[in-house]
Parts: sequence; C-alpha cells; structure tokens
Amino acid sequence: MSDLEARRAELAANLAETQERIAAACRAAGRASDDVTLVVVTKTYPASDVELLAGLGVTDVGENRHPEAGDKAKAVSAPLRWHFLGGLQTNKAGAVARYADLVHSVDRVKLAHSLSRGAEAAGRELTCLVQVDFGAVDPGRSGVVPAGVGELADAIAAAPGLALGGLMTVAPLGDDPAPHFDHLARLSADLRRDHAAATIVSAGMSGDFEAAIGAGATHLRIGRSILGERPPTG
Repeated sequence: MSDLEARRAELAANLAETQERIAAACRAAGRASDDVTLVVVTKTYPASDVELLAGLGVTDVGENRHPEAGDKAKAVSAPLRWHFLGGLQTNKAGAVARYADLVHSVDRVKLAHSLSRGAEAAGRELTCLVQVDFGAVDPGRSGVVPAGVGELADAIAAAPGLALGGLMTVAPLGDDPAPHFDHLARLSADLRRDHAAATIVSAGMSGDFEAAIGAGATHLRIGRSILGERPPTG
C-alpha cells in the first residue's frame, strides 16, 4: 500500500467514526443528522489531504490562517465550500473575501467593512458569522461580547457583498461548554427575530461537538478527530 493509499484509509476510518458520533449525538438530541454540517478543519495539513477528503464525500473544509487558506483553495481542484475560521486582520480581509465562502470569525464592524469591500471588488457574496466571545479573559480569543451581537449583525446585514449567516463561538478553555452553547442558541433565536435568514449556529470542535449538537449547532468545526493530532508548532 502506498503512502497516499494508507493516508486515504486512515482518513476514511476517522471520518466514518466521527460521522457515527455525530449521528449518535443527533439521535440523542432528537435531531436529523442532515441538519448538521461537518466542516473539516484542515489547517496545517497539505492540500493532498483536502483532495482525499473531497474524494471521501467531504463538502466543507475550514482553515484558520491566510495565506495558507488561499494557497490551498487555489491548489485543490475539488468543488468545496471554504470556511475561514480564524482571527482576521483587516488588511487581509480583501484577499480572504476572494476565495472564502463563509467567514466565521467576524468580530468587529471595521472587519465587516473590509470584507464587504473585498467581496464587492470580487463580485461575490460572502456569508459572514458574528463570532461571540463568552470568555473575554482567554488569551488569544477573539469575538464580540453577547451584548454587542445585534450591532455587529446589523452592520454585516447592511454591508454590500455580505450576507449575515448567523453566529459562531469557541467555548472558553477549561469551562463546561454546554452552558455556553446553550447561550449561543438563545442569542441565535434572538437574532432570527430581526434577521430570519441568519440560521447558522457554528459551535463544537473535536472535544465538545456532542454538547454543541445538543444545544442546536448547525455547523461543527472538527479537525483532530479526522486528520489526527497536529504536530507542535515552533
């Protein structure tokens, strides 16, 4: 068996196990599995892995950094939806708007305006999510506090070239994620009163996605469970 064949077999086994865990969590929550979109987070892994995943039926992939994300989007020929998940500087927003289909990490009005200009210049509509921060003391986290969701959501909805998709969060490190995911679901219900189409609830990663499904997440961002442990970065 070649290295490529071995990697494909490894990814297929991990993907099948993860999909069964998702299905089991959906059954436990009384939800249909097709209500949940799996976004496979491929950061730090090569474009060859993305191609293999596409061949295994994956339709949505997520990346955290530019230009790595843009380089992979160019290199991969398979038709995929590209989700940008990481913190984003305004001076890189225009480039991201040219290839991303969804940006999960919009956390300030200035960034929304930069993405809007980029999407308009590229002649595209870019779906954006408001990233909500439930643990502002965590180093390296980004997001708007719950009280600021409405203002930022309104700014995205009004911006040319952008579509307000919904909300995203990362559970604070060390906390039980379930209460935070429940809070996000309540914020989502509030948001939909003013923006009925903003139905995306992006929550849950490899270690906590069952709790996210229980709270009503529509999009899961899962990397390690499918691609394996990432090597430490220097």
